[in-house]
Parts: sequence; structure tokens; C-alpha cells
Amino acid sequence: MPVKQKTAIFLLVMSLSVATASAQFGAVVYDPTNYANALLRYFELQQQLLQLTNTYLLAVQMAKNIQNMPARYHALFSQWRNSAAQDTYGNTMPWIAGINSGQGVNAGYQQATTPLQPYNPGVLAGMTPDELRRVESQYASVELSDGASEAAMAAIGTIRNNAQNVEAQIANLEQDSLSGDADLNSEVSVLNKINAAGVLALRTAQDSNKLLASLLEQQTLAAKQQREATTNTINADITRRATLAGNIAQVTGTLTDSLQNFRMP
Repeated sequence: MPVKQKTAIFLLVMSLSVATASAQFGAVVYDPTNYANALLRYFELQQQLLQLTNTYLLAVQMAKNIQNMPARYHALFSQWRNSAAQDTYGNTMPWIAGINSGQGVNAGYQQATTPLQPYNPGVLAGMTPDELRRVESQYASVELSDGASEAAMAAIGTIRNNAQNVEAQIANLEQDSLSGDADLNSEVSVLNKINAAGVLALRTAQDSNKLLASLLEQQTLAAKQQREATTNTINADITRRATLAGNIAQVTGTLTDSLQNFRMP
């Protein structure tokens, strides 16, 4: 091939290469689909940013504490007071110790009350069945009353013994609830305080139920004693009326015989 032809072909190829490079790197190619997709992604990003901004503002608002919480809500309550009494004859201190601690209740109760003496077996053997049943029932009432009283003392003493610790826990919970410390007002911290308050309320309610059960037991025994008194009165009246006619007949017969056999000297 002649040299001139080779030169012309080379120049043509070079010109085409320059034109192609210009189209690839120098010119802007507009694609409507890509442009619409870019606008859609930009709108989505804008919505996400707006949502994040609103979430952040809400979190900032929810994180604000009430100013000066202790001055606004702190209140004083009455303190637990243990039982106290004079000990003139040295028989009340064990009772006081038991009802304040829940320990040694039986010894304290027995020392401060009149002992219940047992009947002589020979005396019991000489009673009628009705009289024996009445005596045994009354005896049981005293023993049951003693047991209920000691149980109530133990419950009261245990509650009083734990009162100082419970009050300390309540004070801690109150202090943490009124604190402005950010670490004590995080979401987890607030939930922990709510759980602690719930458990403390359940414990307190359980103590209240124990006291109510003791009161109900005392009332049940009082009702038993009242029933015994009323029953004994009714039974005595029934016995009196049942024997009244025979007694009157016996007295009348004795009086008639006396009058008939009476002779003037």
C-alpha cells in the first residue's frame, strides 16, 4: 500500500478515536429514567431525615426532668414506733421484746398472763357428760385464744423488726425518684424503679394481710366465746325447765304429806 494511503487511514482512525473519546468523557448524556430514580431516592432521604429529626426532638422533650422535684413532691411521714410499757413487777419486758422483734413471743406471753391450771382427773371423772363438755370447750377457748394472741404478737413483732429496713428502702426509692441525675432517669432506670416500687407494695400488702388475718382469728375466737356463753345460758334454762315440774311435784308432795301427818300435841 502506498505511503499516502496509509497516512490517510491513520488520520481517519485517529479522528474517529477522538470523536468517541469526546462523546464518552466530554459530553453529558441525559437519561430520564436515571434522573427520576435519583429524584425518588433524594425524596426518600429527605423523609428519613425529617423522621429522624422529629424522633430526636421527641426524645429531647421526653428526657426533660421536672425542675426542683424534691421541693415539689418530697413529703414527711410518721415514723414507726415500738411498743413500750412499765415493768413494775418484772413481767412485761419479755412481752415488749417479743412484740417488737417477733422473737421469744411464747415466753413473754406466758410470763405476762395468768397461767391456766389443769383440772384434777378425779374432778373431771365426777362431772356429768354435759358439764364435762362445757368445761372442755371453755378450756379450749382459752388455749386457742392464747395461740392466736401469740401468733398476732409474732406477726406484729416481725413487721416492727423489719420496719427500719423497709423505711430505708422506701427512702432510697423516693430519693432516686426525685433525683435529677440523668443516670437515674434513663428508660431502664425508671423501669427498675417502677419494678422496685411494685415489689415493695406487694410486700407491704402481704404484711397487711398478715395483720388482717390475725384480727380475723381474734374475732373468730371472740365469736366462739360469745357462742359458748349464750349456749351455756340456753342449756341451763332448758335443764331448769326440764327439772322444774319434777321439783315442784316433789316439794308439793312433801308439803302435802307434812300437812296430812301433822298432829297437834
